[in-house]
Amino acid sequence: MENVQAIKQRFGIIGNDPKLNRALEKAIQVSPTDISVLVTGESGVGKESVPKIIHALSHRKHAKYIAVNCGAIPEGTIDSELFGHEKGSFTGATQTRSGYFEVADGGTIFLDEVGELPMHTQVRLLRVLENGEFLKVGSSKTQKTNVRIVAATNMNMLEAINKGKFREDLYYRLSTVEIHLPPLRERQEDIHLLFRKFASDFGQKYKMPTIRLQEDAMQLLLKHRWPGNIRQLRNVAEQISVLEKERNISLTTLNNYLPRTADTNLPAIIEPKQKESDFSNEREILYKVLFDMKADLNDLKKLTLELLQSSDTNKVQEENQSLIEKIYGNNGDSFEEAAPAIEALPIHEAEAPQAPAVQVEDRYHFAEEIQEEETLSLQEKEIELIKKSLERNRGKRKAAAAELGISERTLYRKIKQYDLK
Repeated sequence: MENVQAIKQRFGIIGNDPKLNRALEKAIQVSPTDISVLVTGESGVGKESVPKIIHALSHRKHAKYIAVNCGAIPEGTIDSELFGHEKGSFTGATQTRSGYFEVADGGTIFLDEVGELPMHTQVRLLRVLENGEFLKVGSSKTQKTNVRIVAATNMNMLEAINKGKFREDLYYRLSTVEIHLPPLRERQEDIHLLFRKFASDFGQKYKMPTIRLQEDAMQLLLKHRWPGNIRQLRNVAEQISVLEKERNISLTTLNNYLPRTADTNLPAIIEPKQKESDFSNEREILYKVLFDMKADLNDLKKLTLELLQSSDTNKVQEENQSLIEKIYGNNGDSFEEAAPAIEALPIHEAEAPQAPAVQVEDRYHFAEEIQEEETLSLQEKEIELIKKSLERNRGKRKAAAAELGISERTLYRKIKQYDLK
């Protein structure tokens, strides 16, 4: 069995980080078996190297090795790509086609970005892992395949499982052995080695002198977070190699090629959300006040109606204590002072039989008037807000709609409804 250093030389892997070495050791150890392997790590860390190592060191090395990018295949055709299809099984299926699992029988399939697989394809893949069987699209005949599956993902699989985007049983089938590749920011000592290798390769490729970093530029290189990892570092080295005439790269020059959003290896600073405009805040406060006033008024009308219909004010007070406290506060004196005043209202005996009916009608009429006033008040406020927003944005409806927090179509409908110019 080959050792880690030999594997690095054979597959062009650069670095001496202990986490990287441990990942390669695990790949070497599982290679002679048929265990399913899941390679995890951020985008750009070089996950595609691990399945190549596993296949090259396995007893399947003389059979086919097929790499499939699951995220690049449309959902409607991925089943056909992986498992094949029968002639006439769908529109455009003019002939029978063999899928990757049939073609790679006896070899290895690398499923890159396996977390992007749709749920129906995950069910088919689980069947292959459990008993080596699959069905072509449009076929009822079960076929056998003997393939070794190595998968890779940059997703948090447990989080995807919790969100219902990935099957838990499939995850445990794929991750019999999990190999994690560390991000570049955790391999600081390897960053300069990789940059020098890329600079040398591009110098030869473009027939130009190899670029070199000054000391301060090298320190910046090490402190950068490299969110794109090795792929990003390689791109930066290529850009500088091609674009810079001066081959001795300074701090200022290097800084021009690094994104401004993540300049150091310090914890990322999350910008606070921009404050909403004063206009939006005023609108929200106004609506809140109006709705609170409406709720309080409804409560007051309810309590007043009950007091007028009841001769026992003490009983009403007990049953509506929370409502009374909300309107009059915790001090009950206000209500006690108000209750006698209501009881003392002059009611002539002769008018008593007819009074309740008239009073109830008047009360409902009064409630309707208040409701109508509230509706008109809100409508007037809405018209006023729309007018102000249109004036502020010089008649631009798209900008005004965004400021008001409504769609442009809704704004257009309201302009037409209120006949606003």
